Formats: sequence, structure tokens, C-alpha cells
Amino acid sequence: MRTARFTLDPAFTVGTVDPRLFGSFVEHLGRCVYTGVFEPGHPTADADGIRGDVLDLVRELGVTAVRYPGGNFVSGYRWEDSVGPAEERPHRLDLAWRSTETNRFGLSEYISFLRKIGPQAEPMMALNLGTRGVAEALQLQEYANHPGGTALSDLRVQHGDKDPFGIRLWCLGNEMDGPWQTGHKTAAEYGRIAAETARAMRQIDPGVQLVACGSSGRSMPTFAEWEATVLQETYDLVDHISLHAYYEPLDGDVDSFLASAVDMETFIEDVVATCDHVGARLKSPKKINLSFDEWNVWYMSRTQEQVSALDWPEAPRLLEDNYSVMDAVVLGSLLIALLRHADRVTVACLAQLVNVIAPIMTEPGGPAWRQTTFFPFAQASKYGRGQVLDVRVDSPRYDTEKYGEADLLHATAVRGEDGTVTVFAVNRSRTEPLPLKVALNGLGPTSVVEHSVLADADPDARNTLADPERVVPHTAEGTTLDGGRLTAVLEPLSWNVIRLA
Repeated sequence: MRTARFTLDPAFTVGTVDPRLFGSFVEHLGRCVYTGVFEPGHPTADADGIRGDVLDLVRELGVTAVRYPGGNFVSGYRWEDSVGPAEERPHRLDLAWRSTETNRFGLSEYISFLRKIGPQAEPMMALNLGTRGVAEALQLQEYANHPGGTALSDLRVQHGDKDPFGIRLWCLGNEMDGPWQTGHKTAAEYGRIAAETARAMRQIDPGVQLVACGSSGRSMPTFAEWEATVLQETYDLVDHISLHAYYEPLDGDVDSFLASAVDMETFIEDVVATCDHVGARLKSPKKINLSFDEWNVWYMSRTQEQVSALDWPEAPRLLEDNYSVMDAVVLGSLLIALLRHADRVTVACLAQLVNVIAPIMTEPGGPAWRQTTFFPFAQASKYGRGQVLDVRVDSPRYDTEKYGEADLLHATAVRGEDGTVTVFAVNRSRTEPLPLKVALNGLGPTSVVEHSVLADADPDARNTLADPERVVPHTAEGTTLDGGRLTAVLEPLSWNVIRLA
């Protein structure tokens, strides 16, 4: 096997990692909220019904911004149903997931959950621009953020929340390009209502940070045209445009699945090009950043049949994918793709946080545990803070049906404020180890602190309720740093974190 190589130099950087890159997503879908985050009566639940075992894992995961309450759910969301005494809140039909929403967990509970996670957990609130519009968005903003002295802010105080929620980051709807979305709109229709909403919200608070809906996926027939039309209306009013992408091995094409990040990186670069084209046409010096606020491995092909069989239950078991080692390696590669574009991707949300295509699983009344995908995210969040170094690999390649030739090595590196360097690397080969050599030019580290590996002889190995620690990272032997030259061997089908100091 030919050696993979790259060079790191502090003079060549991508950008500084925004902490919001390690965001997540809580939607009223399946058991993400009920018996996931929120389960009154659970042995670990606090007085507010939040599961303590889940809180501990969320903190360990290193989650920052948490997008809420959807997702498709938000396009039928009535925010006023989710406030006030829980026992008085109405039950509603959720058209998105053919479920009954009890609203026992609402806006106040969401903010309380974030505060329990810690100060790093920032609210990211999605607005219903499907069945509702400008007026309801302003009402929610006033209720959530105004200190007091108005009808809606005083109502919040009356409901027991004296302090404003301080929501700064808002999504102007969700996937409005999708025909599956309640209140689906054309690009022109959506661009107009997004602009009207943004303009009005800035009258209340000029400092709000707003995310316009981009395409629901790169494969959408309106992709790029949608972004261009929406940004023509909203360019000077919003800060971000959204991207969503999910990946799974289709028709047994594992080689293409392992190269999913090739598609993610192309998606990012295409959206950046579209944003900058609109900016150039408008002669604007402003740069629109990207909010990749839904991304994950998701076995979506199984979902439609699950949902269509439902008869309006409360919190059904939906989208509870059990992830393998292979899935975790792909997720790690997707994290690398986000870090490699940290100059423009300044928000990203792993969808979702608990139970629903999630890194954390729970059993009602029982334990919570880490899926295989937990580990790459937690390690990237912990060690991927600082300046992303420009990594251009010289790697052996392999053939894929969907993406043509792809590198066996996918890698990036982050330099911390303390001068430490962390290399994140994936070996996409299913059968062969990959020798790696990295030249560190003008960087300070002189030793290897740790080389952590997520890999297994069985690529289908998983963590389950019966065996929650079947898969955990292990330490690689033989990795050295000598004279500014890092030498390592990456195991087949592996996620690697090499820390240097």
C-alpha cells in the first residue's frame, strides 16, 4: 500500500472554528424529546423531568447550539401551544410525522434544558413560515426576548420565566423547497416571506442572527436556483443560508457511502459559489455564511414506510437507526468535511441528539448509552477548536460508482490556542491499513500525546441496549513524531484522532 502524505504549515490556514460547528438538533419527532431528553418519573430525572443520564452524555458529547423544535415539525408548530402551565397545553396532530403532540415539553423546558447543559449550549430557534408568518414570528420573538412591560413579555414572566430567553440565532422556516413540507413554497414566495420576517425581526432587535432556508439537498431539482432566488430577496437581511444532507449506503454501494464527504464538500463549495455570485451581482462586500443545520448518516429509505403506518400515536419509535463502526467512520469523515470549510460553515447541527438518528440512545425507564457515532463527534468537539490548517493530501485512490475516484485518506488538522495540533483522519479502505506521513513545518509540537482509533474487525459492530460498550475507541501503537515528521499507520476502515504537543 502506497503511503499517504500531507504537510502542515501555520502560514496556510482555512479559518477559525466557530463553536457552533458542533451544534445538534432536537425535534418533536419520535422519542427525541419524550423518553429521550424529557422523561418525568425516570430514576435520573430532575424536578423538571429532564433525564440526568442524558444530560451527562450531552455534556460529554460537547454539543453547542441546539436547533429546535424542527425540522418538518416546525411547519405546523404553534408556539403558543408550548407555553404556560403544561397541564393546560393542547394536544395537536403533527402532520409531519403522523403523531400526536402533547406539548408537555415546550419553549420554557427547552431553554431550561439548554441552561442545564451549560453556557456553551446556545438556543437556535426555528420559526414556522409554512402555516404561519411574520406576525407569529414577531410574537414569539417578543415573548422570548423582550425584558418586560408588554403583553407577551409579561405573559412569559407570568408563566414563571422572569429572565428573557436571549435567543439570538433564528431559522427562517425549514426546508421550504420540499413538497413534503407543510406550507411548501416556491423560491420567490419563500424569499419574499423570509425577507419580510427578517426585516421585521430586525426592527425589534437589529442584532438577531438569521438563517434563510437553502435547498433541502444537493439533489433537489431547484438546487442553486433556489439559493440564488432566495438570496436575491434576503442577502442584506440574513447572515446564513442552510444546507441539509443525509447519507446511507444505497443498493449495497458501500464504497460510495464511505466517500459521502466528497458529496458534502462539493455541496458546500457549490453553495459558497452561489452565495458569492449573488453578492457580486448585488455589488455587496458582505459574505453569507453557511449553516449546515441538518447532517448525519440516516437510513432514510426505511422511513416512509414507518411513518405512513402510524395512526397518530404519542412519541412513537421512529428513525431509531442503530449505527455500526462503518457508519461512525463515515460520520467522522463528514465532520472532517465541515472542519475543512470552517471559513464559511459557521453553524452545523448533527441531526438529531437523542434516539432519532442520534449519537445517544435511551430506554424508557432504563439506561442511556453511546452509539458508535458518539465518539467521533465528542472527540472533534473537544479537540477541534482553534485554527484549521490547510490540508492537501497526496493519497492512494479508489473507484466509487457515485463519485468517481476518491482518496483513501480524508483528513484535516486543527491548531489550538496553546500550540497543540490535532490531526483528524479517516482511512476509507475496508481491507488495508494506510501508512501516513505528515510534515510539520514551523509548528511547535515535539511529541505524540495520543493516537485514538475507532475501528473494529467487524465493521458492522454496534453498541446496543444489551451490549452498550461493544465499540469504544482504542489506542494505536507505533505512532511517532521525530524531527517534525509524524509517522502513523491507519487501521482499515478507521476514524483517527492524533494529538500532538
